[in-house]
Amino acid sequence: METSLSTPEVTLPPEPTGETTDRLGDRIAELSAHIQAGTYRLLTLIAEFDRREGWGAQGARSCAHWLCWRTGLDLGAAREKVRVARALDELPRISEAMRHGELSYSKTRALTRVATPENEEELLDFARAGTAAHVERLVRAWRRVDRLEDAATAERQRRHRYVRTYTDEDGMLVVRARLEPEAGAAFLKALDAARDRLYRSEREDQSAVGPDAPEPEADFGQRQADALALVAESALGRGLDEAEATTGGDHHQVVVHVDAEALLKDSERGQSVLEGGAHVSAETSRRLACDASKVVMSHGRDGRILDVGRKTRTVPPAIRRALAFRDRSCRFPGCGVKICDAHHVEHWADGGATKLSNLVLLCRRHHRAVHEEGYRVLLRRDGSTAFFSPAGRKIPRVPAAPRLPGRPVATLRRQNAEGGINIDETTGLPSWNGGGVDFDWAIQAFRAIGSVSDYAPSA
Repeated sequence: METSLSTPEVTLPPEPTGETTDRLGDRIAELSAHIQAGTYRLLTLIAEFDRREGWGAQGARSCAHWLCWRTGLDLGAAREKVRVARALDELPRISEAMRHGELSYSKTRALTRVATPENEEELLDFARAGTAAHVERLVRAWRRVDRLEDAATAERQRRHRYVRTYTDEDGMLVVRARLEPEAGAAFLKALDAARDRLYRSEREDQSAVGPDAPEPEADFGQRQADALALVAESALGRGLDEAEATTGGDHHQVVVHVDAEALLKDSERGQSVLEGGAHVSAETSRRLACDASKVVMSHGRDGRILDVGRKTRTVPPAIRRALAFRDRSCRFPGCGVKICDAHHVEHWADGGATKLSNLVLLCRRHHRAVHEEGYRVLLRRDGSTAFFSPAGRKIPRVPAAPRLPGRPVATLRRQNAEGGINIDETTGLPSWNGGGVDFDWAIQAFRAIGSVSDYAPSA
């Protein structure tokens, strides 16, 4: 296992000996407020990193997956960090309060589940007055009321859902659908993800050709169509039909007819076509052939089929089981997805053997990255792997540890002061006097100001 660790010298603050308990409590409250302000800066950095898709250069599946790998956060916590970071862009008052250390991350995380630009000022007043427990209880009650009111609407929507398809006179498939909101949101999210992946691939292709390469001519509707095709391909590739019986599963498979020459590395001969006649790239064919069912057909010069071999798996079941036992999940740094393809490091069409020393598990996303996006993988004799970016830079299995300043607490205080953030022991103190809170009245009042917006986008 590779490691990259640094052990900077850290000077700890002196032990608070000889001070009163009240003063010790003040120090805790003050430092907590400084940490909240620092957490806000962390969220702004995450939001900017997410907007730039810096995680994509690492080959990560999402910003949350990159945070999980790079910072050691649990994946669920990383997704929440990304969600809150995105939500704060639309909530300037809540954002400013957290920036000054007045609002804890716990309060902010809860508020971003229900806050809108219309009601955030009133919600912020409530959060400043109450504790984090009060805010959590308000948000849970608010959303429970919304769910009860929306139940009838959801049932009506469910009754009216449909997908209809037909083939147009020119042979194009026409799709018309009405989906429930959550299904529609998942569908749009999948389209967005697929469209972004296609866009990045196009940009990389342009960079490889040069600055004079023409811009892609596809409009937004055409990009949506390409993205939908990628979503369907990915769904089948991830085993959507695995629960089918053996004979029924073949009904859902996408069949690609590939000339043997087309599978050879850097070959310019042969072709790859879908069963319906559409062409696919040679490198896509190489990826599909890495771990697929294979039937070898021999053709005569006139195109007639001379012989059809038996259907076999490129990777036999016994080797597949051994590979799954060794690798457990996708071997790409920071991934860990369990549903994977068996990737031939040296493709079998180029003479690579189908054995453990030439196979590595890669998830669908990273298998595509290795074949079509310029990433490379090296499998050593001891079974360890090394991955390289399209630029040739090695991707570390273990990220480098951050270098901390010698006095991190003093540095945090100084950075906050330099940013015009004045913090003391009363900064994050709620004004709650210990009395009861009328949550029913509070929810009615807030709902009168504005309705809850759609959930913030997930990571």
